[in-house]
Amino acid sequence: MNAASDLPPDAAFRAEVRDWLETELSGDFRELRGSGGPGREHEHLAERAAWERRLGAAGWIGIGWPDPRYGRALSLTQQVIFHEEYARAAAPGRLGHIGEQLLAPTVLAHGTEEQKTRFLPGIAAGEDFWCQGYSEPDAGSDLANVGTRAVLDDDRWVVTGQKIWTSLAHVADWCFVIARTEPGSQRHAGLSFLLVPMDQPDVTVRPIVQLTGTSEFNEVFFDGAVAAAGDVVGEPGNGWRVAMSLLGFERGVSTLGQQIGFARELAAITERARSNGAADDPVLADRIVSAWVDLQVMRYTALRTLDTSGGEPPAWSASVSKLLWANWHRRLGELAMAVEGPAAVVTGGLPYELTDEQRLFLFSRADTIYGGSNEVQRNVLAERTLGLPRDCA
Repeated sequence: MNAASDLPPDAAFRAEVRDWLETELSGDFRELRGSGGPGREHEHLAERAAWERRLGAAGWIGIGWPDPRYGRALSLTQQVIFHEEYARAAAPGRLGHIGEQLLAPTVLAHGTEEQKTRFLPGIAAGEDFWCQGYSEPDAGSDLANVGTRAVLDDDRWVVTGQKIWTSLAHVADWCFVIARTEPGSQRHAGLSFLLVPMDQPDVTVRPIVQLTGTSEFNEVFFDGAVAAAGDVVGEPGNGWRVAMSLLGFERGVSTLGQQIGFARELAAITERARSNGAADDPVLADRIVSAWVDLQVMRYTALRTLDTSGGEPPAWSASVSKLLWANWHRRLGELAMAVEGPAAVVTGGLPYELTDEQRLFLFSRADTIYGGSNEVQRNVLAERTLGLPRDCA
């Protein structure tokens, strides 16, 4: 069976994805292979935006959206195949993933028909980019402490406040913002999920320089920025439920593609250990083997929790997934430095040109903080799964 049409459906789909990526990444987009990953977010922004439009034109955005009017409603297996092949091809870091994987599923689950018709086509076409307005200086891991406020003034919301650690805000067209819309409300009550355009004079974006010397994250200031009255997902004041629903989508099938990228990083470290003799050190050799074993555990855990044939995934799965991959990847960065030995502290060039190993180490220090810190994930497991009393410290 050589022709893709003679293969079983999922194998044929894998061949289709692989062939398409190979063709596209060998042509006009060949310079994008391996670009735009963690610590390299600044690379080829215009070209990666064009790549998003190419993905959209070919129907590769929204493949898992359940409504066939907007996406392709492909099976879970086929979604996993696409993300695995995307990572295996070293395709460029996505600029549109926040809109595709976070905002779009949330609008499909909680939005109005008008909101679906208005916002989803632009995301599916790779033309509209989004960022996430959750964290604040005093409301990072404790998201319920949000202080950004929005007041309904006739036909528009007027938004005032600051967000921080906002990934890709510097290229985003829109931001979904958690804001307090009921004066005097506290904690989870009185919050709303607003859709705010970024291209307006009352929105200011300031890059945050990371350890890698690049700036994926940003501060965003809303100084009376406006959103249309109808651009609230779910009922006003019920934003906490919508926000938590979105975080559930964050642990989707793309995590398996992420693991292919992890495997590629581990393979590079292993090859480096062989070439420079570090693999002869039994302690380092054991750490490499342990990293490989733990990566397999992550994969099978992800497959098990993504299988919803027996109902919704368990409530603990998102927190367990985050704890597994974040800690593993941080350890991988440390392993990369150990394999390099003393040379690990010497940059690849001046003034601050990092090697791939150094970039991995520095960026992965943030893995256990962003997207919900280790401490928050463990508190969630303790309180919501084990029924332990709330941490009052």
